[in-house]
Amino acid sequence: MPDEWRMLYAVATDLSALRAFVAARAAALGLPEERAELLVLAVSELATNTLQHTGGGGEVALRTSRGRLVCDVLDGALTHRTTPAFGHAMPPADALRGRGLAIVEHLCDEVETSVIAGATRVRIHLDL
Repeated sequence: MPDEWRMLYAVATDLSALRAFVAARAAALGLPEERAELLVLAVSELATNTLQHTGGGGEVALRTSRGRLVCDVLDGALTHRTTPAFGHAMPPADALRGRGLAIVEHLCDEVETSVIAGATRVRIHLDL
């Protein structure tokens, strides 16, 4: 995959540039604007979780495959080794935390998680 389809992020101030990167690459790969907005929100949630819950930043990579845009969000140096928990109901309205992963799962057509090469990868799919 070309480098221009990947972006590293390390601190919270990188999130604005990351959102712009995802929006631009999604458009270049043919994702309609309203779907690109969903992708940007999902990636922002995942990247924010990486920055809040791990020992480092991460990487976002985009590509297309079989009529879908595929986006990998990989964490960097984890301080613990757990994969994100998907498949849970949306937390109640008065809950202080816990909506990010539920939002990602709701916005995307498919969500997968795995641990590869010392990183947690969340792979999200949106139909083109």
